[in-house]
Amino acid sequence: MENNAPQYSCSAEVTLDVIGGKWKGIILALLAEQPRRFNELRRELPAITHRMLTLQLRELEADGIVHREIYQQIPPKVEYSLTEFGATLKPILLALQAWGDRYMDQVIEKKARKAPPVCLSKPEALNSKL
Repeated sequence: MENNAPQYSCSAEVTLDVIGGKWKGIILALLAEQPRRFNELRRELPAITHRMLTLQLRELEADGIVHREIYQQIPPKVEYSLTEFGATLKPILLALQAWGDRYMDQVIEKKARKAPPVCLSKPEALNSKL
């Protein structure tokens, strides 16, 4: 029988596996404030696609971090909230936010210093290849 359990080299890797990625942290931060419906999350995160939000919520649910409550009513209502286990991530989310508050300007400045894309730095080079 094959073992598909992830192999971690350190405990921080476990945490990053659960909350890592572009969207999970902000989804968790929103749910830490209060339970939300799917479309509420979509409004709060206009750049996320329907598919990506669905995938992220499913992963968080599979990890036991998020609870999906289905209400038997018409129209159907589904609400997402942090589980008791998921709520243990609140201090981590607050620490991440504090770090971001403190160093956001530095990070933005360093990212802005990266070399511009080649196609914008030498547009004449593109014309010669046409």
